[in-house]
Amino acid sequence: MNWFSYALLCALLLATSDVCAKKALGRVDEYLVAWGRLACASLLFVPLAPWRDLAGLPARFWLIVLILLPFEITAIFLYNRAIKVSDLSITTPFLGLTPLFLAGTAYIVLGERLSFAGLAGIVLVAAGAYLLNAGRSRQGLFAPLAAIAREPGSRLMVVVALLYSITSLLGKMAAQIAGPMLFAAVYSVIVPLLLTPPVLRAGRAGLLRKAFLNPWFVLLGPCYACMLLCHLHAIVMVEASYMIAVKRTSLLFAIMYGRLIFKEQGFGERITGGLVMIAGIACITLL
Repeated sequence: MNWFSYALLCALLLATSDVCAKKALGRVDEYLVAWGRLACASLLFVPLAPWRDLAGLPARFWLIVLILLPFEITAIFLYNRAIKVSDLSITTPFLGLTPLFLAGTAYIVLGERLSFAGLAGIVLVAAGAYLLNAGRSRQGLFAPLAAIAREPGSRLMVVVALLYSITSLLGKMAAQIAGPMLFAAVYSVIVPLLLTPPVLRAGRAGLLRKAFLNPWFVLLGPCYACMLLCHLHAIVMVEASYMIAVKRTSLLFAIMYGRLIFKEQGFGERITGGLVMIAGIACITLL
C-alpha cells in the first residue's frame, strides 16, 4: 500500500474508533474508554519497539514527555467526554481547528510564520466551523456561533483541538529524538498506567467486567491500535503535513457515521462545513 492508502485507512479507523467509543460511553466511563484504547495499542507497539535504544535517550526527551503528559491526558478525557455528551457529527469536526491553533503555537515555540495560503486556510477552517451550525443562521447572523457556545461537546472539542496543537508539537519533538516507534511504545505504556487508578476504582465497582462484556468496548482498542499502526506507516513514507491533511478526513467519516449509525440531524450543513474545513486544512498544511 502507498502512503495515501495508509493515511486514508488511518482516518477511517479513527472515525470508527470514535463510533465504538461513543457506543461504549453509554455504559462505560471516560477513563475506562481512554484506558481501553491505549492499553490495546500498547500490546501492539511494545513488542515492536526498539527498547535497546531507550537507555541512550537524552534527558531532553524525558523532559518533553513530562511536559506533554498533563496536556495529553486532559485532552483524552475531554475528547471522550465531548463525544459522549454531543453528536459525533457536531463534535469531531472541531478537531479541524488543530492546524489553526498549531499555527499559533508553532510561531510562538519555533518562530514559524504562515504563508498567504495558510492564512486563507485559517479563514476556511473558521468558515467551516460556522457552517456546521448554518441551519441556525435563520435566527440571526451570529446564531451559529452562539450554538457552538451552547453545545457542550463542541465547547469541549475546541479545547481539545487547542490541547492537541500543543501535544502535536511536543510529540513531534519527542518522536524526532526517539523515533516514531519507540515514542509510540513509551506513550502507549505511560498514559494507560497514569489512567490505571480510576480504572481500578471502576474495577472495584464491577464496571471493568461489564466493560469487557460490551462488544463496542472490545472493538475500540483494536481499531485504535490499527489506526496508530497505519499512522506510523504513512508518516514515514511522505511529508508529515501531507499525511495529517489526509488523516483529518476522519471528520468527514465521523459526520457520515453520525448520520448512518446515530441518525443525527443536520447532515447537509455538517458535511458542507466539514468539506470547507478540509479545504482549509489543505491550505494550511499542503500549500
